[in-house]
Amino acid sequence: MLPEFLSITAIRKAYAGGMTPVDLIEEVIRRCDASKDPAIFITRAKAEDLRAQAKALVARGPEGLPLYGIPFAAKDNIDAIGLPTTAACPDFAYDPAADATVIARLKAAGAILIGKTNLDQFATGLNGSRSPYGIPRCVFDADYVSGGSSSGSAVAVASGLCAFSLGTDTAGSGRVPAMFNNLVGLKPSPGLVPNTGLVPACASVDVITVFAGSVPEAAEVRAVMEGYDAADPFSRVATPHALPARPRIGVLAGAERNFYGNAEVEAAYDAACKRAEDLGAELVPFDYAPFREAAALLYDGPWVAERLAAVEPFLKDHADSFDPTVRGIIEGARKYSAVDAFNGLYRLNALRQKVKPVWEAVDMLMLPTSPTRCTVADMLAEPVKRNSEFGLYTNFANLLGYAAIAVPGGFGASGLPTGVQFVAPPFSDQALVPFATAMQKAAASGMGIERSAALPEAAPQVPEGWLTIAAVGAHLSGMPLNHELTGPGGILLETTRTAGDYRLYSLAGTVPAKPGLVRVPNATGDGIELELWALPPAAFGAFVAAIPAPLGVGKVTLADGRAVTCFLCEAHATEGAEDITAFGGWRAWRAAQG
Repeated sequence: MLPEFLSITAIRKAYAGGMTPVDLIEEVIRRCDASKDPAIFITRAKAEDLRAQAKALVARGPEGLPLYGIPFAAKDNIDAIGLPTTAACPDFAYDPAADATVIARLKAAGAILIGKTNLDQFATGLNGSRSPYGIPRCVFDADYVSGGSSSGSAVAVASGLCAFSLGTDTAGSGRVPAMFNNLVGLKPSPGLVPNTGLVPACASVDVITVFAGSVPEAAEVRAVMEGYDAADPFSRVATPHALPARPRIGVLAGAERNFYGNAEVEAAYDAACKRAEDLGAELVPFDYAPFREAAALLYDGPWVAERLAAVEPFLKDHADSFDPTVRGIIEGARKYSAVDAFNGLYRLNALRQKVKPVWEAVDMLMLPTSPTRCTVADMLAEPVKRNSEFGLYTNFANLLGYAAIAVPGGFGASGLPTGVQFVAPPFSDQALVPFATAMQKAAASGMGIERSAALPEAAPQVPEGWLTIAAVGAHLSGMPLNHELTGPGGILLETTRTAGDYRLYSLAGTVPAKPGLVRVPNATGDGIELELWALPPAAFGAFVAAIPAPLGVGKVTLADGRAVTCFLCEAHATEGAEDITAFGGWRAWRAAQG
């Protein structure tokens, strides 16, 4: 029996219990047929095609397919073979000749695309009401907007029709719908995930995003999609940016705290600040004004002309095919000149300089995902004003190249969800995951429509090429040097033990205190507790190079026979040192010292 909310972890558990992708697809088809929101999809995949894909997966087997049999949906501005791309404009529709790079990578990993989802036309909006295919609704109250422009993608996941979905984010479209539907919205750094096969909104700042029930699952999907693609002119080779385990977090203060009178969302933001402190973060009030100025450039500056550039040939002959609000925004770009574009670029770079002192004082920002929300009726009455309110704290992120993750923040008395987003420097994507995960767990909001759902303990997924190292002492979780592993985005894989012929010693005079692990042939025992961590290659090399004598790295044999890279100690350093093997590990020995 599958839960109401379809997480990747729940599906894998079902497969382990005997369910097959064929069985799952039948359930997905049933759920989609029974959905009470007819505006989620623009085009669903044909049932017979889904069944054929599922049968092919069963015949092939799961080996080498990290997303084996996982159903997903994609926003209908992302190309997928066999499904038309409309960008929510029927007259614009075309049949793509190839999958978008991200779709191809997900399919190659074993995921099954179940359909193309609704959006604000040409991804112009943060609310979900600007589509001729209907208005997807918040899964908790159909009177309220779902958020956009990735409206259908968020609702598809939140209502339990698929395990994850793809959205896009230019001004916040991959984050605002996450808050409104109690989801995680993961927005990669611009250039990390290829945009090849995406109908652009603003090509220089567009990002393909992930909606999922939990941070680790969203990060797993991102890891499958990311990687340089020469076909995308904005694709970049990432150099991971490290973040500390106990970050300094920039929070809103003074006049920059603007919730448009929504006391419930404001109270939720304050509660999130308290949770962050409880998790060990240092809260640092900062001046949001220069970020707000950068955000304004996206719609009130020459960047709106990039939206015109994306559709100008089509607009010339099909102006009446546009949603009136979308058309008004895009045609408003005609007033900007090339001079305006350069002046806007100069202003953006001046603001980059202006925000540098903020990043010297903080490691990440925590902002409301949206400062407020509204009903469909209110949005239709004031479409530009209400939409702009949603983007107050999101519009700047892509212009400045940042990574972001939006996480649920609990429910208010209204029964509607709230949320916060964490924004950090470029390519801090993986380094953001641990703290965002902890914050989602602390909020205890469930996942999507299932408010009481326990967050899955998903198995960590390691990006290709990362290297494993075992920690036995001061680098263990919660120990003084653990930040050297978590800072560059290290992933804790498991806690295990060495084979029985290892001995652990407390090394005198080390600061902070460290142990020494030595193999003693023919000795017997229960082994020494250790943790296995994965690190990006560059971080692994820098980490190993900094290890001080008498410690070094070498291969250690685990209790299950595996050989892994681990901290080891030169034998001479243990002469006269206290043998603490009987404690079974460094953590237990330190606890015994009080």
